[in-house]
Amino acid sequence: MKIHEYQAKALIQSYSIPIPRGHIAKTSEDTLKAAQAIKKGPFVVKAQVHAGGRGKAGGISIVETPVEAEAFAAEILGTRLITGQSGDEGKPVHTLLVEEALLSKTEVYLGIAIDRSKGCPVILASARGGMEIEKVAEESPGMVITEEVHPAVGLRPFQSSRISYGIQFEGRLVKKMSAIIQNLYRLFIDKDCSLAEINPLVVTRDGEMVALDAKLNFDDNALFRHPDIVALRDLSQENPLEIEASKYNLNYIKLKGNVGCMVNGAGLAMATMDLIKLSGAEPANFLDVGGGATAEMVREGFKLLLSDEEVKVIFINIFGGILRCDTLAKGVVEAAKELSIDLPIVVRLEGTNVAEGRKIFAESGLEFTIASGLGEAASKVAAALRGSLE
Repeated sequence: MKIHEYQAKALIQSYSIPIPRGHIAKTSEDTLKAAQAIKKGPFVVKAQVHAGGRGKAGGISIVETPVEAEAFAAEILGTRLITGQSGDEGKPVHTLLVEEALLSKTEVYLGIAIDRSKGCPVILASARGGMEIEKVAEESPGMVITEEVHPAVGLRPFQSSRISYGIQFEGRLVKKMSAIIQNLYRLFIDKDCSLAEINPLVVTRDGEMVALDAKLNFDDNALFRHPDIVALRDLSQENPLEIEASKYNLNYIKLKGNVGCMVNGAGLAMATMDLIKLSGAEPANFLDVGGGATAEMVREGFKLLLSDEEVKVIFINIFGGILRCDTLAKGVVEAAKELSIDLPIVVRLEGTNVAEGRKIFAESGLEFTIASGLGEAASKVAAALRGSLE
């Protein structure tokens, strides 16, 4: 789960990490008042959307007066901001963050993420703040400092100091930087974050360290422990199909493609998407109904595929284990009978109760194309797609 920058800043401030003076605004009038409350310009006005690259896309403006801040707000509020990370449809702008513009002499990057290959949190820091860390790592890998944290031991003070010295801080800045690293890690653990990032973390001309931007993502599987975090969710920033899927505990991600796929198991889902691409088509989604899916979950997942206007063919690829093939078949047939379907549906079933599942499809009175293997399924998906596009 993602939250907005202003929400992330409020959280990191609660962990004693300094942030600029600022206020949120939802109208141009609010923006004027927010800038006036800060009193002294210049001001930074930032569109609050769940996508990076806002500055390049015109979503951030530095203005000199409250009136200029109001004018920028009037232009951008109510629009959709298209960035390199938002997709072609963009993200709606409903809220702005108005802050004091700080002059800095040093900008650094600080982030914490999970290294899944090593099974532990890793802290990343770089003296090249203000840039995407991926770009820094690619162009100047020696500029990125990493520090692995043992989950059972936690972040030790010497590790924070090593990072601080590694980015060429000295004296009291080492102490300040080390404290911010420790506080950000504490937040990361307390709130079950999957990502905690400050970019840039700046040193102002008077020697203070301030987080100019902050990003926090949270582990969806741990949200039941954090109702305060769930309350920060902004549904307007999410795909409607993904919102609907979350109601039924379905793992669904919208993609740009024309073949809707339903699979059980993340590994099989990834292989299925590769198979679709090898057949000359493009997957329209990632949909993993999971091993413990019920007929209702399958039915709702099937409805999601049908509600996507870009889908021209549906491919159901199931290896029955905990999710039996007959349970899957019942859910799909129930949904198909409930809805008006004019799309080709290719089904490949193997595993537990596969004969019963195929029988349910055969006796449903509906048109399903049954494939006995992955190669045959790929061929039939490609043929069905060609037919639907003719």
